[in-house]
Amino acid sequence: MAMKLSPAYAYTVIYVRDVAKSVDFYANAFGYNVRRVDNSHRWGELDSGNTTIAFTPAKQHETDDRTGEVRLTERNPVEVCFDYDDVDAAYKRALENGAVGVSPPEDKEWGQRVGYVRDIDGLVIRMGSHVRA
Repeated sequence: MAMKLSPAYAYTVIYVRDVAKSVDFYANAFGYNVRRVDNSHRWGELDSGNTTIAFTPAKQHETDDRTGEVRLTERNPVEVCFDYDDVDAAYKRALENGAVGVSPPEDKEWGQRVGYVRDIDGLVIRMGSHVRA
Protein backbone atom coordinates (compact mmCIF):
# COMPACT_ATOMS: atom_id res chain seq x y z
CA MET A 1 0.00 0.00 0.00
CA ALA A 2 1.35 3.42 -0.95
CA MET A 3 1.78 5.92 1.85
CA LYS A 4 0.50 9.46 1.43
CA LEU A 5 3.36 11.81 2.29
CA SER A 6 1.51 15.09 2.63
CA PRO A 7 2.96 17.09 5.51
CA ALA A 8 1.15 19.66 7.59
CA TYR A 9 3.00 22.94 8.03
CA ALA A 10 3.69 22.94 11.77
CA TYR A 11 6.22 25.60 12.81
CA THR A 12 7.98 28.73 11.74
CA VAL A 13 11.05 29.08 13.94
CA ILE A 14 12.51 32.56 14.37
CA TYR A 15 16.10 32.88 15.61
CA VAL A 16 16.33 35.68 18.18
CA ARG A 17 18.70 37.20 20.75
CA ASP A 18 16.37 36.74 23.75
CA VAL A 19 13.53 34.19 23.57
CA ALA A 20 11.45 35.49 26.50
CA LYS A 21 11.74 39.11 25.31
CA SER A 22 10.75 38.19 21.75
CA VAL A 23 7.77 36.09 22.87
CA ASP A 24 6.57 39.00 25.03
CA PHE A 25 7.14 41.48 22.17
CA TYR A 26 5.15 39.42 19.63
CA ALA A 27 2.31 38.87 22.10
CA ASN A 28 2.01 42.60 22.81
CA ALA A 29 2.87 44.07 19.42
CA PHE A 30 0.95 41.64 17.20
CA GLY A 31 -1.75 40.23 19.50
CA TYR A 32 -0.75 36.57 19.78
CA ASN A 33 -1.36 34.38 22.83
CA VAL A 34 1.71 32.82 24.43
CA ARG A 35 1.52 29.04 24.34
CA ARG A 36 4.69 28.46 26.36
CA VAL A 37 8.25 29.49 27.17
CA ASP A 38 10.32 26.61 28.49
CA ASN A 39 12.18 26.88 31.80
CA SER A 40 15.55 27.21 30.04
CA HIS A 41 14.25 30.22 28.05
CA ARG A 42 15.70 28.61 24.93
CA TRP A 43 12.34 27.84 23.32
CA GLY A 44 9.08 29.76 23.20
CA GLU A 45 5.83 29.37 21.25
CA LEU A 46 2.89 31.53 20.26
CA ASP A 47 -0.51 30.14 19.39
CA SER A 48 -1.27 31.16 15.82
CA GLY A 49 -3.97 28.73 14.73
CA ASN A 50 -2.96 25.70 12.65
CA THR A 51 0.74 26.55 12.83
CA THR A 52 3.01 27.62 15.66
CA ILE A 53 5.34 30.59 15.72
CA ALA A 54 8.37 29.43 17.70
CA PHE A 55 11.45 31.29 18.96
CA THR A 56 14.91 29.95 19.76
CA PRO A 57 18.30 31.61 20.34
CA ALA A 58 20.28 32.62 17.25
CA LYS A 59 23.35 30.98 18.76
CA GLN A 60 22.86 27.45 20.04
CA HIS A 61 24.94 24.32 20.05
CA GLU A 62 22.10 22.03 18.89
CA THR A 63 22.18 23.45 15.37
CA ASP A 64 25.57 25.20 15.26
CA ASP A 65 27.43 21.95 16.01
CA ARG A 66 25.61 20.14 13.20
CA THR A 67 25.08 22.73 10.49
CA GLY A 68 27.45 25.58 11.29
CA GLU A 69 26.78 28.84 13.06
CA VAL A 70 23.61 30.65 12.04
CA ARG A 71 24.65 33.85 10.32
CA LEU A 72 22.33 36.81 10.36
CA THR A 73 22.51 39.01 7.29
CA GLU A 74 21.45 42.61 6.76
CA ARG A 75 18.13 41.37 5.40
CA ASN A 76 16.85 38.11 6.79
CA PRO A 77 16.00 35.49 4.15
CA VAL A 78 12.43 35.28 5.44
CA GLU A 79 9.59 37.70 5.97
CA VAL A 80 6.80 36.95 8.43
CA CYS A 81 3.30 37.97 7.31
CA PHE A 82 0.29 38.49 9.57
CA ASP A 83 -3.29 39.07 8.35
CA TYR A 84 -5.50 41.60 10.13
CA ASP A 85 -9.01 42.92 9.58
CA ASP A 86 -7.80 46.42 10.58
CA VAL A 87 -4.24 46.81 9.32
CA ASP A 88 -3.97 50.45 10.42
CA ALA A 89 -4.93 49.68 14.04
CA ALA A 90 -2.60 46.65 14.09
CA TYR A 91 0.29 48.73 12.70
CA LYS A 92 -0.30 51.40 15.35
CA ARG A 93 -0.35 48.79 18.14
CA ALA A 94 2.89 47.26 16.85
CA LEU A 95 4.64 50.66 16.92
CA GLU A 96 3.28 51.40 20.41
CA ASN A 97 4.81 48.12 21.60
CA GLY A 98 8.32 48.60 20.23
CA ALA A 99 8.17 47.64 16.55
CA VAL A 100 10.11 49.92 14.21
CA GLY A 101 8.10 51.32 11.32
CA VAL A 102 9.39 50.51 7.85
CA SER A 103 6.41 51.51 5.70
CA PRO A 104 2.96 52.62 6.92
CA PRO A 105 -0.11 50.76 5.63
CA GLU A 106 -1.12 51.52 2.06
CA ASP A 107 -3.44 49.97 -0.51
CA LYS A 108 -1.60 47.77 -3.01
CA GLU A 109 -2.63 47.16 -6.62
CA TRP A 110 -3.32 43.47 -5.89
CA GLY A 111 -6.12 44.43 -3.49
CA GLN A 112 -4.34 44.19 -0.16
CA ARG A 113 -3.67 46.87 2.46
CA VAL A 114 -0.08 46.37 3.68
CA GLY A 115 2.31 47.95 6.17
CA TYR A 116 5.77 46.82 7.25
CA VAL A 117 7.59 46.93 10.60
CA ARG A 118 10.75 45.40 12.05
CA ASP A 119 10.68 43.34 15.23
CA ILE A 120 13.18 43.77 18.09
CA ASP A 121 15.68 41.54 16.25
CA GLY A 122 15.32 43.38 12.93
CA LEU A 123 13.10 40.82 11.16
CA VAL A 124 10.68 42.36 8.64
CA ILE A 125 7.03 41.78 9.50
CA ARG A 126 4.39 42.33 6.82
CA MET A 127 1.04 43.35 8.28
CA GLY A 128 -1.70 43.01 5.69
CA SER A 129 -5.33 42.43 5.02
CA HIS A 130 -6.37 39.01 3.74
CA VAL A 131 -6.37 38.77 -0.06
CA ARG A 132 -9.41 36.95 -1.33
CA ALA A 133 -8.97 34.74 -4.40
